[in-house]
Amino acid sequence: MPDMNNTQYFKVSNDAEIAVKDILEAVYIALTEKGYNPISQIVGYIMSGDPTYITSYKNARYLIMKVERDEILEELLKTYIDVNLK
Repeated sequence: MPDMNNTQYFKVSNDAEIAVKDILEAVYIALTEKGYNPISQIVGYIMSGDPTYITSYKNARYLIMKVERDEILEELLKTYIDVNLK
């Protein structure tokens, strides 16, 4: 019989979690393949929050909207520091 004094925790995940790094890579590839400057487009999205900066090609727009913009900035800053300052 279960212990009725403790709260049980159950997590439901509809979509497989995708790392921010993987999302940025997929979006970068999609933007490049469509002929856009991926850096400018991603910066435009981060600054404005307007998803139309990101192409819908290869579901890039859907993917980038799965993570918060501050999470994207955090990943970019972390990678920059790891590569350039350590």
